[in-house]
Amino acid sequence: MATERYANLLAPGRIGTLELKNRIYMTAMGTNLAEPGGICGERTRAYYRERANGGTGLITMGCVGVAWPVGSGLQNQVAISEDRHLPGIKTVVDEVHGHGSKIAFQLHFGGLIAATDMKEGRPIWTPSLPEGKPGDVVDGFLESELAAADFLKYGEIKFRVMTRQDVRELVRLFVAAAERTQAVGADGIELHGGHGYIFSSFLSPYTNKRTDEYGGAVENRARLLLEVIVGIRTALGRNFPLWVKIDTQEFGKPEGIGVEDAITVARLAEVAGVDAITASTYADQTWGINHSGSNIPDVPELMVPGAIAVKSAVKIPVLASGRIELAAADRYIRDGKFDFLGLGRPLLADPQVVRKLAGGRAPDVRPCIYCYCCVSQIYFSRPVKCAVNPETGSERKLAIAPAATRKRVVVIGGGPAGLETARRLAQKGHVVTLLEQSDRLGGTAQVAAIAYRPNERIVEWLRHQIKACRVDVRLKTRATPDLIRSLHPDTVVVATGAIGVMPPIPGAERSNVLSGDELRRLVLGGDLASLKGKTGWTTRIATTAAALTGATKNLEFIRAATRVWMPLGKHIVIIGGELVGLELAEFLVHRGRQVTIIDEAARFGAGLHIVRRWRVLAQLREFGVAMLMRAKDIAIGESCVTYVNLNGQARTVGADHVIVAKGAVGDLGLADSLRAAGFDVQTAGDCRGIGYIEGAIADAARVAATI
Repeated sequence: MATERYANLLAPGRIGTLELKNRIYMTAMGTNLAEPGGICGERTRAYYRERANGGTGLITMGCVGVAWPVGSGLQNQVAISEDRHLPGIKTVVDEVHGHGSKIAFQLHFGGLIAATDMKEGRPIWTPSLPEGKPGDVVDGFLESELAAADFLKYGEIKFRVMTRQDVRELVRLFVAAAERTQAVGADGIELHGGHGYIFSSFLSPYTNKRTDEYGGAVENRARLLLEVIVGIRTALGRNFPLWVKIDTQEFGKPEGIGVEDAITVARLAEVAGVDAITASTYADQTWGINHSGSNIPDVPELMVPGAIAVKSAVKIPVLASGRIELAAADRYIRDGKFDFLGLGRPLLADPQVVRKLAGGRAPDVRPCIYCYCCVSQIYFSRPVKCAVNPETGSERKLAIAPAATRKRVVVIGGGPAGLETARRLAQKGHVVTLLEQSDRLGGTAQVAAIAYRPNERIVEWLRHQIKACRVDVRLKTRATPDLIRSLHPDTVVVATGAIGVMPPIPGAERSNVLSGDELRRLVLGGDLASLKGKTGWTTRIATTAAALTGATKNLEFIRAATRVWMPLGKHIVIIGGELVGLELAEFLVHRGRQVTIIDEAARFGAGLHIVRRWRVLAQLREFGVAMLMRAKDIAIGESCVTYVNLNGQARTVGADHVIVAKGAVGDLGLADSLRAAGFDVQTAGDCRGIGYIEGAIADAARVAATI
């Protein structure tokens, strides 16, 4: 049976006296969904309700402030610092229990990471004065984003080096919050001892320079955390489930927390009375790439070694997370490497993960594409959202419900917008026909998936869902008014995507210049006759043969084949510094090309969310990609590109090939003509304007909700 592959994940587990129906827990995440004053309202309830309904064994409510607003890290953070917070937070507990899951509160005090304290002028609590350090975080923001970035709104940051009296007060605040947690019927407490927050700043020798009993040796640096553990145990008794999240390493901080420190702290916490350890990591956050290089990793299984090391040192359960695939986690649990798997981003993408696994429906799990849409919202004080699941954070508004009247709908276009629109409409009970003029589904996302592998997962998932929903898919079919009329639709949804318009660049007509559409045809084997003047006959024969055999439908084949041979020269200039240009540059440098990106834009990376953008820009620099911003008078010459730099100097870059990765625009021509022919027409996706996969999925949800 399919469920046997996940037998260990689906097996019951135990944290102290807390019995859990499976080994999957929802990691604590900040959501910015609270009402003013830190109150839990319907939006918060709906968010956690959906994850509990999906069968998750344990829900961890993230960043619950113990001293709100002091020490809070989010503008709309959930709080439990006063009795007035209890009625709202209790409704969340009751919702989660009503759907068969358990819930723990992650008790939190921001300390050095208390963003709202900085924004509102309160002194931030710290073990000792931090050292200022240069970084590149600001460099990654687009000019249009800078006005919305919270950290640029801070005035003079004030510090409150904690006295012994402050330490006692903080212990009191945590104990009081723990008592309120127990009072509302929550099932456990996770103390946030990582990620630069107050306990972490004491634990780290990088930030703790104290010379009293709270500094120096690791046992002293752990004293504050241990006093809170003992205080909670004294107040709540030995049987209330309590555990702590700690960092097993601080990347980019040579004098920061190491795994040896983590093992010592875990053992001390175990002796003090915790029932489990959540193993995480942290990093030097002054560098943008590190925001995806620790607790929310881009690298799969980055935090697993630390979890295994802690597990080998304690007798209590260890909870692990951080881009661990489900099958791998099952093996780790089977082999005793750790005990519970934490899912964060995957449960934003699909709250029903556990229910689908238990039902033998693993292929139905909607995949996270690790684009950092969710995490990036924090930097602008926006509520959580997900690029592939528009219902996340909007569960009340966008949940799919049966339609009151069954309709016939024709969807034109088989890219992400068309596929998601068709899927949602079919699930509502409508009769859906999808028309796609090419021989395959996926649209331009197929090319995006070649360059960025996680995109392939969402394209494949959409294809699978369309098949499961029994949508009538007609490939190689042009959507003419006569054909559409014969299908008798109540509504037509046009999701035909953008069209490529070559920008007015002198020399763009040269034979060594490829537009985005031409590159797509070259890679996927479509309409190669139009490339006759730009490719040799051997290239056209090889690509045609690959298309005829179906090889170009296999993206892994394309990735592998292009490492061996590509009909492109050694030196490539990409004109266009947005998402498409940057991901294409990544793809090409991994295939031995020397790449230069040039654009008029002041900053590169539009279309990428800030956390992923930091990583992409840093990696391109590491690979030696020249990124020429604020370029003027760009022109393509014989084996070169010329431009005027920001200092007004004329410059030349050698180029065997030039790829123009810009110029795509929306196209409502078909929609307008169908309306003129008398059809009821709606539009979704890039035909309305470039929105990439995230925009396509969100637009599809918007349209489907109205039909």
